[in-house]
Amino acid sequence: MAVQTRINGELGSRLDNGLMAALIAFVTGLALITIGLLAHKGARQRLKTVRPLVQSGALPWWTLLGGAVGSTFVVSQGLVAAMLGTALFTVAAVAGQVVGGLVLDRIGVGPGGSQAVTTRRLVGTLLCLAAVALSVSAKLESDIALWVIALPLVGGAALAWQQATNGRVRASTQSVLVATLVNFIAGTVLVTAVAVTHGLVSGFPTAFPTDPWLYLGGVSAIIFVAATAALVHRTGVLLLGLAIIAGQLITSLVIDFFSEGGAVDGLTLAGTVLALIAVLIAGSRRRARGTGNEAPARRVPVDNAQTSVR
Repeated sequence: MAVQTRINGELGSRLDNGLMAALIAFVTGLALITIGLLAHKGARQRLKTVRPLVQSGALPWWTLLGGAVGSTFVVSQGLVAAMLGTALFTVAAVAGQVVGGLVLDRIGVGPGGSQAVTTRRLVGTLLCLAAVALSVSAKLESDIALWVIALPLVGGAALAWQQATNGRVRASTQSVLVATLVNFIAGTVLVTAVAVTHGLVSGFPTAFPTDPWLYLGGVSAIIFVAATAALVHRTGVLLLGLAIIAGQLITSLVIDFFSEGGAVDGLTLAGTVLALIAVLIAGSRRRARGTGNEAPARRVPVDNAQTSVR
């Protein structure tokens, strides 16, 4: 995710068009995941089950829109990541992601059903919010507009929704590839409509950078979407988001360190450390007791043991 933010932010900056950067990421991701699905016979068969599942009500239609909602995050990468820096952008997105995860777990949007707001989960969320406030405090004193900070916050919340709904699609279809494809189809449709409309009004880029690495944002997105769709039913939306943050923030700091000549803001570093502490607090109980979604064990009569196992 941190690498994806760096790529999409840089591409958006060079094109001076963040929407076009988001569109490129979605189109390349959709093309690659389509090739992967076509090469996998089992996934092709699972894809055919999506319509019957929706028609029967087993899979709510709104779960198919995870990619469209999550595209807000990719758009925010292209628009403001270069202005904020990878680390600060990531920490700002964390706030929306963890609050969104806490709320979505509580109301049961994800495949794991409703999860109570425990003390540890609440403390972890509040610490992440404190980390965001600490990290962005210096930037808020500069000329950066408030919407630049607000956009990754909204994008982070959209990312939590995307993870929850993609997890439900994966659980219903029993295919990570299908869930990933559905995500990219919805996201590509929405971003294409917005980017084309913006281009017709403001003009399209006339030149594109030639550095190949700037067009790998879709590859990073595939890895992220597929992994989260596969894992969210085990972890819940909040803990998944907090666990992602651990790798995300550390990588962001490393990227900023090398891309900015070793200059890493002290407040951003402190906010990252505080966010990592929040991950440990929120996840400690779950690590000790499992996922928290296990059904209670039942005593099975000997005569019915075979039926129960079946």
